Amino acid sequence: MIRQLKQAKPQTERAEDDAKVRGIVEGLLDDIRSRGDAALRDMSVKFDNWDRTDYRLTDQEIRDCLSELSARDLDDIRFAQDQVRNFAQHQRAALQDIEVETLPGIVLGHKNIPVNSVGCYVPGGKYPLLASAHMSVITAGVAGVPRIVTCAPPYHGKPAPAIVAAQHLAGAQVIYCLGGVQAVGAMALGTETIEPVDMLVGPGNAFVAEAKRQLYGKVGIDLFAGPTETLVIADDTVDGEMCATDLLGQAEHGPNSPAILLTTSEKLARATMAEIERLLTILPTAAIAAQAWRDYGEVIVCDTREEMLAEANRIASEHVQVMTQDDDYFLRHMTNYGALFLGPRTNVSFGDKVIGTNHTLPTKQAARYTGGLWVGKFLKTVTYQRVLTDEASAMIGEYCSRLCMLEGFAGHAEQANLRVRRYGGRNIPYATAAD
Repeated sequence: MIRQLKQAKPQTERAEDDAKVRGIVEGLLDDIRSRGDAALRDMSVKFDNWDRTDYRLTDQEIRDCLSELSARDLDDIRFAQDQVRNFAQHQRAALQDIEVETLPGIVLGHKNIPVNSVGCYVPGGKYPLLASAHMSVITAGVAGVPRIVTCAPPYHGKPAPAIVAAQHLAGAQVIYCLGGVQAVGAMALGTETIEPVDMLVGPGNAFVAEAKRQLYGKVGIDLFAGPTETLVIADDTVDGEMCATDLLGQAEHGPNSPAILLTTSEKLARATMAEIERLLTILPTAAIAAQAWRDYGEVIVCDTREEMLAEANRIASEHVQVMTQDDDYFLRHMTNYGALFLGPRTNVSFGDKVIGTNHTLPTKQAARYTGGLWVGKFLKTVTYQRVLTDEASAMIGEYCSRLCMLEGFAGHAEQANLRVRRYGGRNIPYATAAD
């Protein structure tokens, strides 16, 4: 039996919030389409209190940002980027071009080709989230994307030195200090001074996520993303402090970040809720985390691990921290998640910042049908075919012609019939199926 000790804000209220965001974003994107750079400047002043005529950072500005960081800071950034690059390189090596002769004289193949240009959004209005630069810029670079552009908002009235350093060290060719809808809108639509890209990637707030959703089709995107989510699956092998810390560690992302405890132990559930209240009295980011926990926190108690598995797959959370007697049970059987963090020795923060896996992950149950950002997202797997002999062309042509006529496509059939006549020596009438 499944019992819910704490419930989140009703879905109807969440839908109302989403509808408001949709309307605002639609208006902002229309403004960028019609007024270009002038719209960007107005939005930047209004939303970020940031005004300049050119939002691209100069080489000197980039050097100045790097000079503000200590040698330790730069070494730490390089260490994290090395981990992301290393894992991405292993992923890229697993993606092989293929060519195979499927029938005598029939050669089929596919190639993995990187997209030509990518715009990477690095959020940083509330926190300078430099890790997002590692995740997008480095991964795109390993995929072979030739043009990588980044945007990040100003932080405390100027470019955030740590974000700029991360963007530069990761390999971005062009860096803009521009945030929010205006940033992703400019990269996707282009303006008088900003050249458009083919693909948008990177996390962001609800407005950025909605802008990417509305721009999809005009450009590619990595995935549809919403507020950060975390699910802790635990039993009595861990304590309330561990669970509470891992829940609040993600709830601090924003006031609408879901944080859910799923457990077979009511004792642990109640201990975790008590520990959350204690930690909220000392956590520096408690104002945000407390609101997220109040409105989007849930505690679910199950009788068996099978019930926990079913609930976890239903929830399809972005991050899933597993701390149980048999963590590998969930690795073997879970199908809906963005990323798994197995055992108490790891945690979501490791994945967010440094361990090497990508932290741009599916939210709002998108884990039911997609994984997160990785090298493969920047590659187009495109196919080709080659017919080597007259006999093969005529043979496949006869099958093709008959199948086309089953569908009523006479023009398609004639493409096949022409090859049968030319290469097979058969006199097939125009636009009729082969015998």
